[in-house]
Amino acid sequence: MNWRALSAFIVGLVAMLAVGPQARAADYPTRPIKLVVPYAAGGPTDVLGRLVGEYLGRDLKQPVIVENKAGAQGAIGAEAVARSEPDGYTLFVTAASIFVLNPQLYKKLPYEPAKDFRMLALITDAPVIMEVHPSVPAKTIAEFVAYARNNPGKLNFGSAGTGGTTHLAGEMFRQMAGVDLVHVPYKGAGPALGDLLSGNIQLMFDTLGTALPPVRSGLLRALGVSSAQRIPDLPDLPTIAESGYPDYAVSVWYGIAAPSRVPDDVADKIKASLDRGLNDQAFRASLERIGFPPLRPKSLAEIDTFVAADRARWADVIKALNISLD
Repeated sequence: MNWRALSAFIVGLVAMLAVGPQARAADYPTRPIKLVVPYAAGGPTDVLGRLVGEYLGRDLKQPVIVENKAGAQGAIGAEAVARSEPDGYTLFVTAASIFVLNPQLYKKLPYEPAKDFRMLALITDAPVIMEVHPSVPAKTIAEFVAYARNNPGKLNFGSAGTGGTTHLAGEMFRQMAGVDLVHVPYKGAGPALGDLLSGNIQLMFDTLGTALPPVRSGLLRALGVSSAQRIPDLPDLPTIAESGYPDYAVSVWYGIAAPSRVPDDVADKIKASLDRGLNDQAFRASLERIGFPPLRPKSLAEIDTFVAADRARWADVIKALNISLD
């Protein structure tokens, strides 16, 4: 190859590399997308992920495959996504526990939320339900507290994993009520709920989406809700705050993130699709039916502000409870 041909080849190669990412972004997506759920199948994060994946698949006209990577309070799934190719074909269902709690509870994590991820959408922000197995002879929070004080160390409460929101919700109540409860961590809310339904544990602070069906069917008994006001789904259920613990407030948010180095054009396409979903009445209704109150689309700046405020709120709680998981 003479120098003119070599020069032309190099110029062409540089031009191709320069326009390649833009061309790929314009065509995105051209193949199936993987949506990683960092908890076990059957739990609230999994249910939410499958609804989001179904909508994205329809809207972007490519299949969205949900992959469960449970363990280490979401850290295993988070690490897998952080190390994935940042091409928009691997997305992540995240939650407050992964982005806000883990960094405050563990000194060493295999991922850094601010460095490794780009939040694209907040999907929902829901309260938790304090629910018990029917074998517990308590129909109110006051009755439960009295029963727990008469049976110290004999009542177990399950959670989706150590350090998660549902775990800290239980720890917060345990401290405020002055009762001796034993925490039993699981790899996701699904397995914990199964043991609650079978009576192997007695108590859970469960997300609204998974708590509603067994509570409505009478398989479990709800004692209180963690929101500031009563909720339309269970209008007769008192809040934990009005039941004698006015400072008690917990909510669980879920969002969709991508690896931080995803090209802007690709990230914009995914965010636009998610925003369309949050404005789509059918998609919103599907979330509401399973107890996930949908949020409206937020700008990236609004998402950052929301997450920062949640981080600050939980920092005060973790400090007050003196919790460290290292």
